[in-house]
Amino acid sequence: MFNFEKLEVWHKALDFADLIYRDTRAFPSDERFGLTNQMRRAEVSVSSNIAEGSSRSSKTDFGRFIEISTGSLFEVVSQAFIAKRQGFLNDDQFQKLYRAAEEQSRMQSGLRKSLAH
Repeated sequence: MFNFEKLEVWHKALDFADLIYRDTRAFPSDERFGLTNQMRRAEVSVSSNIAEGSSRSSKTDFGRFIEISTGSLFEVVSQAFIAKRQGFLNDDQFQKLYRAAEEQSRMQSGLRKSLAH
């Protein structure tokens, strides 16, 4: 088992990815290389940076990867606002995505703070 597999924050990032992939499946086909791809790539970066950071030899390095992961999470949230404004996400989908992102952000913030000590 790899170190990152033991992290609840990584598992939650995978759950968030499932949500993003599910919701973006219904986006218009002309957005396949636009917002759909952008949201998916940013979300994949969330879990990927957690995993990559866990391999680093110092807590400081790991913390930097958590910061990058959090930046990617914020990208997804910003893109979700655009998707909602364009009518690609309904209010319920947006709220579920937003709440999941808030939870992910809190978990990542807690991990980052624990690595700073």
